[in-house]
Amino acid sequence: MEFFITTALNGLSYGLMLFMLSAGLTLTFSMMGVLNFAHASFYMLGAYLGFSIAHRWGFWAALVLAPLAVGVLGALFERLCLRRVHALGHVPELLVTFGLSYVVLEIVQLIWGRSALDFRVPALLQGPAFTLVQRAGEGLGVVWGAPPDGVCSLADAALGVSCSPFPATRALMVVVSLLMLAVIAALLTRTRTGLVVRAALTHPEMVNSLGHDLPRLHMLLFGAGAALAALAGVVGGSTYLTEPGMATSMGVMVFVVVVVGGLGSLRGSFAASLLIGLLQTAAVAADVPFLPGVTLARLAPALPFVLMLFMLVLRPQGLLGRRLG
Repeated sequence: MEFFITTALNGLSYGLMLFMLSAGLTLTFSMMGVLNFAHASFYMLGAYLGFSIAHRWGFWAALVLAPLAVGVLGALFERLCLRRVHALGHVPELLVTFGLSYVVLEIVQLIWGRSALDFRVPALLQGPAFTLVQRAGEGLGVVWGAPPDGVCSLADAALGVSCSPFPATRALMVVVSLLMLAVIAALLTRTRTGLVVRAALTHPEMVNSLGHDLPRLHMLLFGAGAALAALAGVVGGSTYLTEPGMATSMGVMVFVVVVVGGLGSLRGSFAASLLIGLLQTAAVAADVPFLPGVTLARLAPALPFVLMLFMLVLRPQGLLGRRLG
């Protein structure tokens, strides 16, 4: 039971991290039809800005200020650059955002260097949020924070006591992701701005004719998508690793999430993120032989791509995407 609960919690936290990163890309594509190749670069930029802000004003300030700063930069990019090529079709948009990803990478390496950064979290987030304690004959218990000294010692392990800590940084990832999901859902369903956004998805000409500034709405939405990516960068950079290759590794994964969930479907991205997170985490945790000399854990990085391949063959529109044609 302890193994399954721990694996599920780790998979849930990683899946919600993927959703934080994919939500902004899904919103911009569904609203603007722009598949932003630089989305993961905003994620990386959020992590690096978060590191610098946290070093000066603290982690909690970085959690707010870094997404705001990247959101403003994203809105300016849409206003000054992306809008100029929007009428020319998807290929120029892809080329412009692809070029932006290289520009951001070079700027990051120029300012912060090529080595990984030691992005430390505050003392409140160091250590476990809670610990699962399994005692032989007594079942599974939960201890908030770190267990008392001696509870998880080697001597107790010999007596049938095992402990599985759940890091506080992963708990923060879960909380921030769920709060972000609740805020997005509330904005889209319970506000006038959300009503205009949803109407612009299917009837942009009507929205424009009613007096709403559609280009300004696109600018704000693109900036919001960049801010969501930066928020994921602050949380992910402090949990995993802040280094120049983080945009490439996570960028590939977020496109897998968007394709599996369905292009433009926020609910689909949420479902696909959880599915991929649980699938990869379970494969790594199980670590059972799959082929001679190959374990399932070694195949875990390829499993999302295998899932995407099956999805493209069996259901090209994704889990919750709309069928084209």
